[in-house]
Amino acid sequence: MDGMRWPRRVHKKFFIIGMLILITAMVMATQYAVTKLGYDFNIVHPSNGNLRFIGSDNSSDGVRLLRVAGTNNTKASVKLVFGNLSTNQTFTYTAAFGIVNEEKFAVNITHINVTSSNWTYMKIWLHGDRDADAGSNISDPSGVFMFNNGTIVNASNATAWVLAAGNNNASDMCSNVSDRVNNSCNTTWDQTSHVRFSENDTNATSGLSDYVWIQITIEIINVVDYAGPHSGTIFINFEAELSP
Repeated sequence: MDGMRWPRRVHKKFFIIGMLILITAMVMATQYAVTKLGYDFNIVHPSNGNLRFIGSDNSSDGVRLLRVAGTNNTKASVKLVFGNLSTNQTFTYTAAFGIVNEEKFAVNITHINVTSSNWTYMKIWLHGDRDADAGSNISDPSGVFMFNNGTIVNASNATAWVLAAGNNNASDMCSNVSDRVNNSCNTTWDQTSHVRFSENDTNATSGLSDYVWIQITIEIINVVDYAGPHSGTIFINFEAELSP
């Protein structure tokens, strides 16, 4: 009889050991840890950021199109002020503003969109020649048509312009980052519009320069949606591909 009962005891021991392993695994699977880490960032003026905006062309009031919106403080934002425009007129600002990359890596501009509750009457290009018409391939072959009064022209998955790697220095920009000593120019602070600006005519080249100019053309047709204030928001989409 003992010989017949002995295997059952062994089987029971293995069963108990198996249950202990299963319970231990379940306990280990539901263990959690708590840890922490710090972080920091610095909110700065839009003319001093890693992807920053600079002014150039003036509006009808003699102040730069790009200017601070409201009070110039730590919460400052910028806007474009075009002034009073009339029907049957076309206004072209070849350097409405510029974008400068201060990141240590290249940044792509993919597409631009404009949202507004009104008609925008607006066309937007990226280009390298500050005082040339980006809409003309003859005067400025670098122009990339981005937005046409409600329609995104350059597809969102296509790179329109490559801003070369910056140097984390908001006081300058560079037309050829392979030689910053000989190809940099200042982006001076404008005390009236409260933004940095440049009127340097050295052309920018996609992939070589850390900046690009934005041309805006506003075509006010004969029959408008309504007379009065028109406002909206310009969205500029960036993309960076970092090497491992």
